[in-house]
Amino acid sequence: MNRPSPTTSTLAADPTVTVLSTVASVRESVRAARASGDRIVLVPTMGALHAGHLALVDRARELGETVIVSIFVNPLQFGAGEDLDRYPRTLDADLEALDAHGASFVFAPPVDEMYPTGAVETRVSAGHVGSLYEGAARPGHFDGMLTVVAKLLGITQPDVAVFGRKDAQQAFLVQQMVADLNLATTIEVVATVRELDGLALSSRNRFLSDEERLAAITLSEALRTAENTAFEGVAEVLAEAAGAFGDHDAVKLDYLVVVDPATFLPVDDDFRGTATVLVAALVGGTRLIDNTTITLN
Repeated sequence: MNRPSPTTSTLAADPTVTVLSTVASVRESVRAARASGDRIVLVPTMGALHAGHLALVDRARELGETVIVSIFVNPLQFGAGEDLDRYPRTLDADLEALDAHGASFVFAPPVDEMYPTGAVETRVSAGHVGSLYEGAARPGHFDGMLTVVAKLLGITQPDVAVFGRKDAQQAFLVQQMVADLNLATTIEVVATVRELDGLALSSRNRFLSDEERLAAITLSEALRTAENTAFEGVAEVLAEAAGAFGDHDAVKLDYLVVVDPATFLPVDDDFRGTATVLVAALVGGTRLIDNTTITLN
């Protein structure tokens, strides 16, 4: 069953995809889908959808009959001075795209539906890895992310939830939470979608000026350098990849690190096998992240 028949009405006039705004209506639709024998697949997003998000939806349709896309800009994962108010909100365009890609329904709750009392006393801790890399730059970000993902999994009870590989640390922490808490959801991670010049798609790319957009490909160039120097060892990978940033005035490197994908902890020159290279930089006033996989022999 591709389109459950919930009790709430659609919020947009043109797209036909059904939009639900309450926990109760989502649970009712999920019960109806289960009764029809459907597998439930969740794609959690914050909206401002691009081709990378839509690739997740396409994969979700391969994995199950009922595809739920959540659109919720989660305040818990934004710290003081971050871009919560600036984060793009494009619901009408998102619904049109999701309709074209066959989403069964969209869960787009207001903040007070997800956090009825305002204050959130119970949160999921991301642990040590959650304090590294993006977690060091954005304290509390991953606790907020895991908390809302846990709520979404509890609300929708999906068989599978689909995440993008671009946010590699996020995907690792979600997989770790699901394993540690024995949650009955399989996590599927989908490859990063890129522009023709290599820039990873991101909702924040729209904030880049033309000059910053040209400079932003430094991140993917650094990762390509890492791939090409992997045979030389971790130290050389880091040195050569960092060198790709050169003296770009518009790009400020935050971190560049090689981690073990099984633990997400940094590796040294004694490490052998598949590793993940993470990079983050400030391009103008926009924070971008990216990653790639290398093999250290």
